[in-house]
Order: sequence, then structure tokens, then C-alpha cells
Amino acid sequence: MTVPLRNTLCIPYTSSGFPAGLNVGSGNLETNWDELLWAALTVGRPSTTHVFQHGRASYYEAVFRFSLVRMALEQQRSGSRLHRTQAFKSLDPTEKGAVSYFLGLTVCRLFAARLLSTPGLLHLDVFRDQLDPAMLGGRSRPDLVGRDNFGAWHAFECKGRSSVPNSEDKRRAKEQAQRLVRVNSTNCSLHVGAISYFRQDALMFHWRDPEPDESEKLSPIEVDLTENAWRFYYEPALAMATPSEDAVLREARRAIDVDVQIHRTIHALLLDGAWAVARSRASELRQVFAREGFRSDGVRVVAGDSWITLRPSG
Repeated sequence: MTVPLRNTLCIPYTSSGFPAGLNVGSGNLETNWDELLWAALTVGRPSTTHVFQHGRASYYEAVFRFSLVRMALEQQRSGSRLHRTQAFKSLDPTEKGAVSYFLGLTVCRLFAARLLSTPGLLHLDVFRDQLDPAMLGGRSRPDLVGRDNFGAWHAFECKGRSSVPNSEDKRRAKEQAQRLVRVNSTNCSLHVGAISYFRQDALMFHWRDPEPDESEKLSPIEVDLTENAWRFYYEPALAMATPSEDAVLREARRAIDVDVQIHRTIHALLLDGAWAVARSRASELRQVFAREGFRSDGVRVVAGDSWITLRPSG
């Protein structure tokens, strides 16, 4: 017997320090599994699997991201709140920290798209060739950078916590976000410290963008956006959306129960490896995509029935 749930999810959130004109507010962000999984799939983050063959590695990267969300979060029988699963709570501290971090990236990516009109975020590791190796290994840097629909760049430090963050957590997140000051010689407009956390096992989100404290500001980071940077954003989605003759990959697609599609205009460009052109074209066509049921990047993710039903034990 299955118990159907509304395909609506709710993430309570609080905001502080943002410019008044942004009106991000505080309250409850209504979303669904489709959008949450899209956010998980399209965090532009390099994967360790890139040491293997491109196509298969990207496919397994997509499956891995979906699997992390499925293992960690579930919708309760009543209401639309997301809660930690028992499997997540049973992980050892190191494993729990890794999953919490990925959830932090995913939820921040979702909120940036919805409330800051910033549909595409890239992990700072994408720019590793431009950065000091010691900087990549450290913790005093932001995680994500993205440009909004109006051309402004924003930096995000994303944290995941198993409990309610304290004032020091919030201060450090903001401090790390402040360190990225320029992209393509353009100053970042926002330096957002974002924390996803759990209160009584329910997923919640807090972000802040107060004025920088110059006395605590770390040495600045500047990066340039390369032509291939958007490869890391689109590769997992492209792998999932492209038919495969590999039986193992087909079975993985069936088991994860998620359908990924890419708008034909963008799909053709991605197959040619025109990553930056595809991202630019998507920005121009975002209103067309919305009318046709795609996200602003030209990607559509549809969660299967197993994501929106509960199967009672026993």
C-alpha cells in the first residue's frame, strides 16, 4: 500500500542583512522534488570521477547526487516539511559532515535561483588552475559563485549543519563569502553566508549578507570565467539526458527514478561541447524555457512516483 503525498515541499528560512530592494524576506519557500533534484544536479562542482572516462563518470556523478538526496531527506506523512532520514542520522560524523555539506550546496543553489534570480552557480574548485593549491585545501574561502539575470556576480559560502547554527557559524560563513571580490574583473555585489541545518530533524535554511567587517576581511580572491567552466554545470545533466546503450547505465537510470531532459536548443550545443555558448543562449531563452516547462538553464528534472509516495513499514 502506498500513501500519496502532495508534490509540494516547504523549507522554512530566515534572511538578514540583504539590501532592501531584494526583498528576500523570511518565511517558507515552497518547492517540490523536481526543483530540489534539479538544484542537486546542477551545482557546478567538479567531481573526483573525472579521472575516469567522461560519459560514464558524469552519469554516475548524477546518480550519486540524486542518491545523496534520497538517502538524507524524506517528506513526512502529513504536511510538506523535509526531515532527516534515519539512515542519515545513523551515519558516522565524517560521513554525516560530507552529506550535510552537499545538502548545503544544493539548498543554497535552490534559494539563489528562486530569490536572487541567480540560476547558475559554479563551485570555486572549477577555477582551481587560477588559485593557490593551499587556498583550495583550506576552509577560508567561499564555495559558489554565480551571475544573476541582471549581470551582477554573487559569492556564496555554503555550510551544512546537523543542528541550529550559532552566531559564530554565521559569522564565519559570511567572512568566507567576503573573500571572493571579483569575477572577470567585476566586483561581486553580494557575499552571502548560507547555512542549511536541522531543527528537530526538519530541514531549515538561513542566509545573510551584512556589510563587510574590514577588520576581519581575509586576503581577496579574484577569478576569471573560462570557456569550459560551464562544463561542470551541465555535464551530469547531459549524461542523464542522453540515451545510452550501456545496460548498467540504463538500470541505474531506472533505479533512481528521475527523468532528466534538456531543451533541444541547449542539448545540441552541449553535445558539441559549446558549454559557454549554451549557458549564454539559455540566459536569452529563459522565458521560452519557462513556457515549455524547463528551468532557466534549459534543464528539466522530473521525479518519479517513488519520490512522492511513502511506503509504510510492516
